[in-house]
Amino acid sequence: MTAPTATCTVCELHTESTFKVEGMDCREEVALLERRFKNLPGLEDFSADLMGQRLHVKYDAAKLSASTIADAVADAGMRAWLEHEEPIGSGPEPWWRRALVWTSGATFAAGLIASAILSAGEASWLPRSLFAIAVVTGAALTVRKAWTALRVRSLDINVLMTIAATGALALGQWSEAAAVVFLFAIAQTLEARTLERARNAIRALMNLAPATALVRVDAPGAAGEKMDRRIAIELVEPGTLIVVRPGEKIPVDGDVEAGVSEVNQAPITGESLPVDKRPGDAVFAGTINGRGALEVRVTRDRRDTTLARITHLVERAQSQRAPTQTMVERLAKIYTPAVIALAVMVAIVPPLALGGVAGASGLWHVWLYRALVLLVVACPCALVISTPVSIVAALAGAARKGVLIKGGIHLERIDGVRCVAFDKTGTLTFGTPEVVSLVALNGLAPRAVLALAASIEHRSEHPIAQAILQYAAATGVDAPPRSGVVSLAGRGAEGLVGSARVVVGNHRLFEERQFCSPGLHEALEAIHNGGRTAVLVAKDGEAVGAIGVADRARDAARDTMDRLRRQGASHLVMLTGDSSATAKAIAADLGVDEVLAELLPEDKMAAIEDLRRRFGPVAMVGDGVNDAPALAAADVGIAMGAAGSDVALETADVALMADDLLKIPYAFRLSRATMRNIRVNLGISLVMKAAFVVAAVAGVATLWMAVLADTGASVIVIANALRLLRAD
Repeated sequence: MTAPTATCTVCELHTESTFKVEGMDCREEVALLERRFKNLPGLEDFSADLMGQRLHVKYDAAKLSASTIADAVADAGMRAWLEHEEPIGSGPEPWWRRALVWTSGATFAAGLIASAILSAGEASWLPRSLFAIAVVTGAALTVRKAWTALRVRSLDINVLMTIAATGALALGQWSEAAAVVFLFAIAQTLEARTLERARNAIRALMNLAPATALVRVDAPGAAGEKMDRRIAIELVEPGTLIVVRPGEKIPVDGDVEAGVSEVNQAPITGESLPVDKRPGDAVFAGTINGRGALEVRVTRDRRDTTLARITHLVERAQSQRAPTQTMVERLAKIYTPAVIALAVMVAIVPPLALGGVAGASGLWHVWLYRALVLLVVACPCALVISTPVSIVAALAGAARKGVLIKGGIHLERIDGVRCVAFDKTGTLTFGTPEVVSLVALNGLAPRAVLALAASIEHRSEHPIAQAILQYAAATGVDAPPRSGVVSLAGRGAEGLVGSARVVVGNHRLFEERQFCSPGLHEALEAIHNGGRTAVLVAKDGEAVGAIGVADRARDAARDTMDRLRRQGASHLVMLTGDSSATAKAIAADLGVDEVLAELLPEDKMAAIEDLRRRFGPVAMVGDGVNDAPALAAADVGIAMGAAGSDVALETADVALMADDLLKIPYAFRLSRATMRNIRVNLGISLVMKAAFVVAAVAGVATLWMAVLADTGASVIVIANALRLLRAD
């Protein structure tokens, strides 16, 4: 799934590869790659995933190789390798990098102390020497990155910081230069670590599954005997029988072959309570076994498990730009050159206007310093990172709760939805009929009516027959022996119960047999008015009872409607192919605003279009298979019960891993919170940038203040976004 894939149009040379990129931590690094790749022969297209530190490249394999692409990334000061391969060399932060930062900080602090003690202050050779060491050690990495940027003709934050520090030294501001370098180094370290927390939220999903599995194999030299052997999860193939001990994580997807246990499925579905598992039930990788041992027949390998697909889809989703993110990046492309141009004007125009070319050198000193401050705030890192980090945190947090949102664009669209349409059967209801009423006629007891119906329906597989049998079992009613049972297609069934002839069927059958009576019609009317299906029972030619069967609404359905209204959904609609009477009965119980019944699939699509014209963006909630056309037609398609369903995982905009309706208002709440978070982050970034542009021109801001404001803003917006990981 993560390996490079080749796609053929005319030949086998058009290749797509995904690279992991070490050192790609800001939009500036992406800009470096864009410049370096601009004229790379054979390159057809590429996209950079900043949060995932990935590079997706399409290229002509006859003109360009993966190693050449990796070399081009290295030219931009980063390190790349194919995603399915192991990286070579050290990690992202070797010890000597930390040593340089702390040496810079220690010598900077020592320089400040020496300046305060010595009468000559900063002009003394000792403070200057200490500040010089602080500049050299702190700027070592910055200068190297700046040189890389200049080689590809780019003015990134490292170039701007290097110019600022060099300018401060030239102006005799040794402490300012040391402060700029040290604060920038420490802030960059903090920013990288805070950003890594957001990335770890996605990596943690894949780490839910254990690295090994206990496999049951034939014992050597003993015919028919079995033994358990622990092997790496990568070696477990579909069809293998594995053993999951009590308390262990299930390593791969499979079906229970033996054993009974409770399984905590929260890592996949977000369900708060364990689910009973017995032979024939499906289990998922990353879920946690309870007190019983299970033998599981593997159905998917490690790369194709539900957990792996969720992780892959979250990674793919967070790389897709939301409209707000695209807008911010366009703004950033204008902002940086505009501020640099302003800095050049600040450095030149005021001294010339106020003092002339031969004017006092102090004017040039003052305005050059202000221009250097402007250069520091010219980098739009905080602005650019404000949107994607919020979206990544929200997507990862939602996935932990069993809600898979397929991209930032869908997360943003949910915020604008004011109309939500629901499929009825299997979505608002359980999709299985249940006995909800029982009427006895002509002196027969209700339990006797139920016993007669259960006896005739004893071997029927029809859902309504199963509902009657389950109700009889739950109420302790035993079905008496029967004989000669005959099915009456489309009408019901009849047979002998003891010596009595019993008929169980619909109203049409009873009209044909002339079993109807005023009492039966009265019972029928009450059942139909309640939106239920009637099953009639007759004994020896006389109607003796009527059983009301209905598809019961989910317990959380009414609460879901109330919560959605609190989240701003002003119009809630139920779409169903069921009869109008049944639909209206359930709708009245749930409190939806509008009911559209007796709809074919194409009618549901037309209904979505009509709702969009009346209310704007529409979300559609269904099961992901039968409602696929309506889900596709909606602005946001939400599929329920997607765990183990390839169709729902691939086609829905939002996939609820469990049949939990309360996850829908959670998704709306998360979307609203994410958009608020993005707006706050953008506000923080823009206000701080604007304030320091004004302060720099006015001469109020210093270089070290500008560094704190610039990199501090990045840390603030990332930390603010990480709160979405814990959003409820």
